[in-house]
Amino acid sequence: MPLPSKFQREDDSEPIPHPPRYKEHLQILTADLKLAYKALYEAIQPIPYIQDRLYCVDKVFIEGGSEEWVGDGTFRGKGTSWVRLESYKNIYTNPPGKPVRYIIQADPGFGKTTQTLQYTFNWSTGVKGSPFSDVQLLIYLRLRQLRGVRSLAIAIRRYLLPKSCQLKIADIREILEHTTSLAIILDGWDEYPELDTELGGYMRDIITARASPNHDVTLTTRYLPKQFLATARRVRLTGFDDQARDQYIRKAVVGDNDEAVEQIKQRLKDNPILADLCQVPLFFVMFAHLAHENEEFKKFRSVTDFFSFMIKCFHEHLNNKGRDLNVKRPSRRYDSEHERLSTLAYEGLSKPDQQIVWEKEQLIRRLGREFYEHYKRIGMLVDEEVITDQTTADNSDVYTSEIRFYHKLFCEWYAAYRLAELAVTLDKGELLRELKKLDPYDLQYLYRFACGLNPAAGKKIISYLQSIEGGEKFAVLCILEQTGEVDDIKETVRKLCADTVSIKRGDTKLLQRSTVQLLDIASGHKIPTSRLHLNGCVSEAVAPGGNILLNSGLHVPPSTTLETIEITGKNLDISEEKMIGLLAYTEKCERLKKLMLQCLLPLSAVPVGKIPPSLKTRNVEVLLLSLGELVYHLNLIQGKWVKHGSGTAQIGGYAELNGGTNDEWTVRELTRASAAGIPIAQVDIDGCRPVADQSGSSLALRRPQLSLPILSTLQQLLIWDSGRRMDNTEVVGILSYTVQCTAVRELEFGGQTLPDRVQGAESTLITLRSRNVSVKWHHGPTKHLNLLSGRWETEKERDQRERHEKRERQEQQQ
Repeated sequence: MPLPSKFQREDDSEPIPHPPRYKEHLQILTADLKLAYKALYEAIQPIPYIQDRLYCVDKVFIEGGSEEWVGDGTFRGKGTSWVRLESYKNIYTNPPGKPVRYIIQADPGFGKTTQTLQYTFNWSTGVKGSPFSDVQLLIYLRLRQLRGVRSLAIAIRRYLLPKSCQLKIADIREILEHTTSLAIILDGWDEYPELDTELGGYMRDIITARASPNHDVTLTTRYLPKQFLATARRVRLTGFDDQARDQYIRKAVVGDNDEAVEQIKQRLKDNPILADLCQVPLFFVMFAHLAHENEEFKKFRSVTDFFSFMIKCFHEHLNNKGRDLNVKRPSRRYDSEHERLSTLAYEGLSKPDQQIVWEKEQLIRRLGREFYEHYKRIGMLVDEEVITDQTTADNSDVYTSEIRFYHKLFCEWYAAYRLAELAVTLDKGELLRELKKLDPYDLQYLYRFACGLNPAAGKKIISYLQSIEGGEKFAVLCILEQTGEVDDIKETVRKLCADTVSIKRGDTKLLQRSTVQLLDIASGHKIPTSRLHLNGCVSEAVAPGGNILLNSGLHVPPSTTLETIEITGKNLDISEEKMIGLLAYTEKCERLKKLMLQCLLPLSAVPVGKIPPSLKTRNVEVLLLSLGELVYHLNLIQGKWVKHGSGTAQIGGYAELNGGTNDEWTVRELTRASAAGIPIAQVDIDGCRPVADQSGSSLALRRPQLSLPILSTLQQLLIWDSGRRMDNTEVVGILSYTVQCTAVRELEFGGQTLPDRVQGAESTLITLRSRNVSVKWHHGPTKHLNLLSGRWETEKERDQRERHEKRERQEQQQ
């Protein structure tokens, strides 16, 4: 018996009989879907203005980086639980018979749509071993088209099947109900017209599995939906690294012409200001084609400079076509006269709910038909047919056209002209009100372009950015856009890099990106960076390509002027292979003196042959810390981790075990600190229901299943378990554990119900008493354990007893 497909429902119920014409209708639907998908995947347009050069997706698709979230299902925390996937094919690896909701998340231009079109190609052409290759039906829908659509069958009939198709909506609905081998791709949740309205309920029902619960559904989006299935599998795309860029150049631009490949790569090296932009696949693709095909390609001073060149190429290509015989020459004045388009773009981006799509006739009324046709011909504006809410007299659908920019970044480019104009004409209060409408974390290039287009406007905008939280580093990039000269910002960069440069968990992606570019500027212009602290933000110590990968998907390349780097990560597990890669990364940081690690790390020896010789000659220190204190250093001659000498460690910090994903790391670090003789001030065990083993030599944590060993340097232990009822044996076990943690001076219980008296632990109580250990219980009024009688006492009772004992001692002395 064949194994069930992973996309097929697996249960013990009898199969539902198929309708009489089911197989015939299924064949028709399958054939028409493949024709519809072919029209989409054979129309890939790497450069929008070259509309007569279209590619099949399989000829240009290159895998960028992708990561999967392995957290607790909430998705919205600031954790760092992203794990790199070896291939986009690894997204779909769930067991058969268990329908899954997949969320593929990425910024615009990172290839969400291209990847899903590759899926349609694989399915349509029967590529074996690819995602969806074993699916009977694959439904691919672009959500931006589905205004007013209330069922999957209607969407398929309207947008995927030809008007001549004989299938009716009822036939399609019948197929969907009886086909168990079915997968659905919904592309562009953030572009869905009814995203935040009651009318969008049907699509939300699909995402949350209230509709189509027995089918796999893949959703692509810029950001997480407000409602989604808690068990959804979440993946994000992280863009192109050096290897992916090389593959694209060879596959889609120059073939195996090594000289041409190196020329394009050299042009990217000559333009370091574009390095961040070219992590975005869409813009690297345009860069690669322009760099190969345009003899005037030059070194650009700024992103504004590059965009200005690119827009010029758009217009020049159309003007060159106008030189052909019997071809109407385009008007050159539209190259520079675009005030109405700039105003339209700015108005759209400054709305609370940004508008980046316009109804065609409305847009033509504002821009003029000739202007619209010009910008459509150069590929800047894209026309798309959608269905309205209206119907004709015979109940047929009424179609209309909507217009959008080829990419949102082009919308930001034209909006920047309007922003620059407002910045020089409005007074300070009016400009502040305008800028507060524009989130720099979402519209960073709008700000950068405006500064680059108009120096006077840039001065006011930069002043505003420097006044907002986290804006100082971003302002540096805007200054660079304004002048194109690093000399103008060297002092600012030198000042920022003189102290610790920090990238931490919870920083916005804009702040992280600005910091990375700041490091690039410092490195490229020999400005020393004293210390870089990557705090809880590293996803992968060394990713393919040799860079450190952040949890935001950004890459931190080696810096030639960095002196110290510290990497802290509770969930960051550095394997031996990654440690070797990190040492290679350190070698490229030519001035680095110290590498400090506070993360999960095997203490096995590093092969001496894998340690770069220059690290030894430069006397680079490689240090492992626990709870912020030095525990081990790597002997670069022997490749062994050596315990740090006594007398150097200081008081360790506070540690918490709360049943979260960090507990394994915390237990490991506590063990290391104890073994290294570092005093641990306090450990708080909250909600983990610890139980000591028979000998009291460890505490078993029931949530999660971990074991906390004896900590010989622990000074204070707090155990909080709200609502838990502990018996005498459990209390005695924890007291026994405390005795063996020989440095403990205080033990506290909180929230539990304990027996009124501890029995059968006389020797344990005697030991605790001899060490003056304080044992407290917080459940109502705080109580103290009488280490002589084993009874719990209120503070009043304890004070009375102690006064009584004191009088007795005095009387005996007399």
